[in-house]
Amino acid sequence: MQQEAAAQRSGPSKGVLAVYEWLEALGVAIIIAMLFFTFVVRVNAVKGDSMLPNYTDGMRVIVQAVGYQPKAGDVVVIDATNTNLNEFVIKRIIATEGQTVDLDGAGNVYVDGELLDESAYLGLVPTYSHDVAFPQTVPEGCVFVLGDNREVSTDSRSSDLGMVDARYVIGRVLFSFGGQ
Repeated sequence: MQQEAAAQRSGPSKGVLAVYEWLEALGVAIIIAMLFFTFVVRVNAVKGDSMLPNYTDGMRVIVQAVGYQPKAGDVVVIDATNTNLNEFVIKRIIATEGQTVDLDGAGNVYVDGELLDESAYLGLVPTYSHDVAFPQTVPEGCVFVLGDNREVSTDSRSSDLGMVDARYVIGRVLFSFGGQ
């Protein structure tokens, strides 16, 4: 009996220590997950219909935020809070710095004089208007982006967004989930 009393006075039991260790491990895991989802990958929501049919309003996307270098064809999230759009947007990179983009009246896109094959992500060739003169050469450090749903997308064809400074490209969409 004296041994039991001495054991109780000497500190917490093995069960209590196990709970503390478990809570400590859980806390470390939560901190690591928060850092990972803040600096390495991000989760963003798709707003609007500018990327239909591939990305729907309300869908969530996982974005590679660290180590990404913009390249043509990638779907990216852009911090457009410094533009007339004043929000984060999702668009497809069509051209990078030094490339020349041209649009014809039939909705076709040309990059450096070559017709861009967009059949993998566009249904019909769209007809659309723009308030920027073409052809346009993408300035150094910028990208030219378009939404997949060109009829309603505000993108690099519009002076509201224009050419996007690559520093405002948050990252490349890795995959999506949820939505309508």
